[in-house]
Amino acid sequence: MPESTLSSRTVLVTGATSGIGYETARQLAGRGATVLLHGPTAEEAQAAADRLIATSDVQADQLVTYYADFGRLEEVEALADQVIAAHPHLDVLVNNAGMAAPEQHTVTADGNEIAFQVNFLAHYLLTRQLEPALTTDPGGRVVNVSSSLHRSGSIQWADPNRARRYSRLAAYAQSQLALTVFTADPRVTAVSVHPGVCDTALLPLYAHEGVTAAEGAAHVVRLCDPAVEIVNGAYYDRDVRMEPAPAAREDRTIQRLSRLADLLVGRTA
Repeated sequence: MPESTLSSRTVLVTGATSGIGYETARQLAGRGATVLLHGPTAEEAQAAADRLIATSDVQADQLVTYYADFGRLEEVEALADQVIAAHPHLDVLVNNAGMAAPEQHTVTADGNEIAFQVNFLAHYLLTRQLEPALTTDPGGRVVNVSSSLHRSGSIQWADPNRARRYSRLAAYAQSQLALTVFTADPRVTAVSVHPGVCDTALLPLYAHEGVTAAEGAAHVVRLCDPAVEIVNGAYYDRDVRMEPAPAAREDRTIQRLSRLADLLVGRTA
């Protein structure tokens, strides 16, 4: 039974207040997991938890709310510290929080282009900080919710903030490519997944219509299940393993991205 494989698991889902993240939290909790539900503010995280308890068969003690604005890296660090203090063993981290790049070039308080920070750098920092909890026991894994648009992306090494030449689609694609490349970093077992074109806030980047967020979330939840064998570093398009963009298989690119990310999030290697 699926319940037996997820009922003892603790899973942190970022961006769990709406869309695929919310549905992922609902399905995981519905199968017995303890879900650490992250939102951008305490109020939004609590509202999502209240909604889950009121509208589905989820018990209040299965949900723990956390908040951090991914546009502020100090809040991401604080989130990681709080999670590790309360949950020294974490089974799964679902890096789902995401945003469409804005029409106008926008820089965060940390000095990074906002989509690059929210979609990639914040998750990079969170994953690095949570490594001790994810590797306490064998079997910890990271599921990066990526996008098929990573294939159209390129990382502008000399100008990752795209200050010189900005396009919202190029900025978004770069952030998704970076997340997919990061998946191949071997320190924690990780996979990335394109959940399909879903009817969420990001839909306009892809198409006019998409499947429900619940259908997209099912592909994420499948990869959280320890009964599902995964290939470390692999990229899945929904439930099919596929080759990612070539950059995600290049050791030099993987190492170069880690160095760049360490620099931009202020980590010392």
